[in-house]
Amino acid sequence: MKPFEVNDSSFENEVLKSSVPVLVDFWAVWCGPCKMIAPVVEEIAGEYEGKIKVAKLDVDNNPDTSMRFSIRSIPTLMLFKNGKVVEQIIGAVPKRNLLDKITPHLA
Repeated sequence: MKPFEVNDSSFENEVLKSSVPVLVDFWAVWCGPCKMIAPVVEEIAGEYEGKIKVAKLDVDNNPDTSMRFSIRSIPTLMLFKNGKVVEQIIGAVPKRNLLDKITPHLA
């Protein structure tokens, strides 16, 4: 399963009201580190299908959501559970570091 795109209008339903945890990758087309972490984010989406949803939000096209969650640098990955941010990871980090933050929140 691939990550899916969310935007300012779909964020509430797709992420905040999700019954499973959602990892959101805040990124932009011009961001080098975002491109570096993208394959890792895709791997997690596939390996944890059914336990977690993985979404991508383009910060340039969705300023409202980016401002709402105070995204200052990208890539920023946020894990939402029951509509709340439970983890935040900034920068292109190794997959192991991401999983260490994410897996404790999975059922």
